[in-house]
Amino acid sequence: MVRGLRWPIPNCWARSGHHAPPGLLYDTPLSPDHAGMAKIADLLAQGRTLSFEFSAPRDLEGERRLTRTLERLSALRPAFMSVTYGAGGSSRGPTPEVVRQIIVLGVTGMPHLTCVSHTREEVSALLDTYAEMGVENLLALHGDLPPGTDEVPAGHFTHAIDLVALARVRTDWSVGVAAHPEGHPKATNAVADLEHHAQKLAAADFAITQFFFRVEYYEQFVEAMVKRGIHTPVIAGIMPPINVEGIERMAALNGTDFPREIIARLEAAGDDVDARRLIAIEEATRLGEALLAAGAPGLHLYTMNFSEPSRTIAQNLGLA
Repeated sequence: MVRGLRWPIPNCWARSGHHAPPGLLYDTPLSPDHAGMAKIADLLAQGRTLSFEFSAPRDLEGERRLTRTLERLSALRPAFMSVTYGAGGSSRGPTPEVVRQIIVLGVTGMPHLTCVSHTREEVSALLDTYAEMGVENLLALHGDLPPGTDEVPAGHFTHAIDLVALARVRTDWSVGVAAHPEGHPKATNAVADLEHHAQKLAAADFAITQFFFRVEYYEQFVEAMVKRGIHTPVIAGIMPPINVEGIERMAALNGTDFPREIIARLEAAGDDVDARRLIAIEEATRLGEALLAAGAPGLHLYTMNFSEPSRTIAQNLGLA
């Protein structure tokens, strides 16, 4: 725990080529009540969790919007909020600063960290950065190679489980991993994919799934893990389906089944933004209710850095 920490945020933003967003509490020390917050494994042991995911902003307008969104969603008192880490570490400059803002707002903050295209020394330095902030949680991911790169350089991390192992050696944090209920898009076959997931989940304290739209995929995945002796909590990730083109693009990359019936509803709404938002709320609420009924230990909402419709969905589900 770090008392009275003043993080040199402006320099970090300058190095990353980003502007410091207005509203970030750079000069506010992390008090003993803020630093560390809580371990996600402990929060899961206390009951079902609600969490939100954000991306580090890329421009000034995005920074302003994210600041507003964090303030609005932190008011719901979620168990934790997480911040993504870009392809090949493209957003790694702003990520610590956003995590810090979450902590200052009184919510447990969790950074994502991708291991691909990083050396052990680079990853260790990033872990030290977060440790100085009082962070006690990490989502360890494989990640995507930077554009134009086809192979992982020699001597760099290649698997998320290697990052989990390093975090175990260097910290006493709660460490999570990603889960793909419909199978990893690069998996050679379903059996090998499940075995790999089992090894990864066995090393972790919890998992957060890629988004999906049918509860059966979650149920089948958890059942497959249990059959392999894995009882690691699997938090279900939910993406409110507002933008058809955007969801279709991400679904294609992730190997996600985007149901035709949802697409048809959204297309029928045309350019009516309010109608599409209502459909997204209804579909995400329906999925969330089914997941909670199926025993999901927590729901993780992908916000796309907007407070709505995530806020309404959380309230509909009685989690806020």
